[in-house]
Amino acid sequence: MQISAAVARKNGAPFTIEQLELDALRHNEVRVRMVATGICHTDTLVRDGIYPTPLPAVLGHEGAGVVEEVGDSVVSVVPGDHVVLAAAYCGHCKRCRNGQMAYCENLMAADFGGRRLDGATALSKDGEAISSHFFGQSSFATYANVVEESIVRVDKDVPLEHLGPLGCGINTGAGTVLNELQPEIGSSLVVFGTGAVGCAAVMAARVADCATIVAIDIHDSRLELARELGATHVINSKMENVAERLREITAGAGVDYVVDTTGIPALLRQAADALGVRGTVALVGAAKPGTEVSFEIGASLVKGWTFKTVVQGSSVPQVFIPRLIQLWKEGRFPFEKLVNDYALDDINQGFEDSKSGKTIKPVIVF
Repeated sequence: MQISAAVARKNGAPFTIEQLELDALRHNEVRVRMVATGICHTDTLVRDGIYPTPLPAVLGHEGAGVVEEVGDSVVSVVPGDHVVLAAAYCGHCKRCRNGQMAYCENLMAADFGGRRLDGATALSKDGEAISSHFFGQSSFATYANVVEESIVRVDKDVPLEHLGPLGCGINTGAGTVLNELQPEIGSSLVVFGTGAVGCAAVMAARVADCATIVAIDIHDSRLELARELGATHVINSKMENVAERLREITAGAGVDYVVDTTGIPALLRQAADALGVRGTVALVGAAKPGTEVSFEIGASLVKGWTFKTVVQGSSVPQVFIPRLIQLWKEGRFPFEKLVNDYALDDINQGFEDSKSGKTIKPVIVF
């Protein structure tokens, strides 16, 4: 069938809106009519050649839509169901079998390979192969053939237009706090970077009843929103000394937990230095492969501190995303405050507004 899609053709170049051919549904796939899809920093990393998906490609991995057709082995949804699309996983490796889908041993092939497991792509144009199945979905398109592992069925009474970001960015920030760090009631948590992932971490920290929630960014507008979402303190790192402010806020005891969404080595070092005894730094920000960071390991040895990397909030999407929706229904997770809508034709403007900080979470609405 003919679909409209945003195609990444060259590293660093703008997306082009094109008419493509979507092939026949496979037995393990679900055809989804997209209602909306979020724009995420990972899309930028692939477009710019930092991550390895072959171009030309249809990216997009925060889709939300309506099921139109299902393959003959699909059991989790039926036509007419409303769905959110999350990251793909193989379902059969050791990590998947242990319920650790975010750490699937075949993650790179499932999410970044641009092909089905048999090497076929679902998309083409005049005989030219276009990479598909980005994160199992390639949702910068009006329709997609999506692997069942990426499908999360949601209640029909929830507006689909803004659910897409739950599939990656918001899932990552909230899941890092609620699934991975699991902060104690009354603990302190600091978030470096208050984009969509960071704001989700702030909201999750409030859900977890952290007593001290510190948001750090260079944009005052984002810090104001972070305070509205639950931050007890905010720090503009361009205007203030982060180390001194954190010592002041914690009365010299240091921080219990840090979520770093930036992947910037200098900030990770600041985060580690700010920890208290038995503190933990969780890195969720994507950096260029080969990026390194140095930590002090002499005086800090006696702290017994932890550094860990976290993927997709250590979530099982089919379990965690409905929990986030329930929190939203209760008014405890107002993620819609992060979202601005864009048309598919305006996708490049959405990327620019995200980069500049004007928009926290751009969402393409079809």
